[in-house]
Amino acid sequence: MSFVEVEREYLRGQLLGRLATVGDDGTPQVRPLGFRLNEDGTIDLGGPRVASTKRYRNVLSRPRVGFVVDDITPDEPGGVRPGMGRGVEIRGVARTLRVADPPGEPPLAGPDIIRLYPERIISWHIDPENPGGYARNV
Repeated sequence: MSFVEVEREYLRGQLLGRLATVGDDGTPQVRPLGFRLNEDGTIDLGGPRVASTKRYRNVLSRPRVGFVVDDITPDEPGGVRPGMGRGVEIRGVARTLRVADPPGEPPLAGPDIIRLYPERIISWHIDPENPGGYARNV
């Protein structure tokens, strides 16, 4: 598996991430969108009418992307660095697909998705056993 268990737990508990793509003219684009972590370690990114979006066209021509899921560490017993940021950054290659089971519920989910295949994963402040986080190529 590409993700360690604490990363998987964290990602399963989140609803929104930010996808960074690059257009044909070199202009970066960052968009928030819903996602699903798959058992094989890929991530499905969805939404309504995904195939009509700039991010979809960007992935078709330049499939290298970044995806970040983050929030603020809660102030709770056993929390890792309360009040600081925490999250997971995934860098890799994305592909466009049409699937029967998109992430999310209609009408907020359509059959066209972007699937991210991780190559590098960086996480921070999500594991009490390793507060500094993890960084590795997968």
